[in-house]
Amino acid sequence: MPGLTGWHALVLLVIVVLLFGAAKLPGLAKSVGQSMKIFKNEVKAEEKTTPAADGAQLNQTSPEVHAQTDSTNPSAKP
Repeated sequence: MPGLTGWHALVLLVIVVLLFGAAKLPGLAKSVGQSMKIFKNEVKAEEKTTPAADGAQLNQTSPEVHAQTDSTNPSAKP
C-alpha cells in the first residue's frame, strides 16, 4: 500500500475507535496478539513435524504411500 500516508492511518484509527469504542481496544489488541502467537507456534510445530522435501523418501509401509496407491487403484481394499 504505497499510497498510505499518516493522514490515512489517522483516519483509519479514528474509524476503529468509533466502531469498537476506546474501552474495548486493549482487549482487541490482546486477542490479536495472542492469536498471532498461537499461529506462529503452530507454524513452527508444523515445520518440525513435516519431513524435509529435499530428498525425503517414503518407505513402502508409510501411510502416504498406501493413500496414494489406494486412490489410484479403485479395486484396492482398505
